[in-house]
Amino acid sequence: QVQLVESGGGLVQAGGSLRLSCAASGRTASTYIMGWFRQAPGKEREFVAAVTWSYVTYYADSVKGRFTISRDNAKNTVYLQMNSLKPEDTAVYYCAYKRTGVRDYEYWGQGTQVTVSS
Repeated sequence: QVQLVESGGGLVQAGGSLRLSCAASGRTASTYIMGWFRQAPGKEREFVAAVTWSYVTYYADSVKGRFTISRDNAKNTVYLQMNSLKPEDTAVYYCAYKRTGVRDYEYWGQGTQVTVSS
């Protein structure tokens, strides 16, 4: 089992910044991918960003240039730096974990609310 605990959500004005963190614990694999997803009210969950064990990053087009994903392998922690936030970024943000080579994410955090006011 792997446990994921997110932190760092909150309320921010449009144009502001927030930094989310997600710490993994338990039986983590030797290499794994961490991702961030979000779900806004009435919408499906969508991919935001991901980072591999070797620090290769992927982003949704909607956040490119504004969000930065990073990780600290020694701390089993992934971060999402969110800048130039927009009201449409409002959602519950979830971190997720999967072992390298596995198609679907295997474990999910409980989610943290991000609200961007206009």
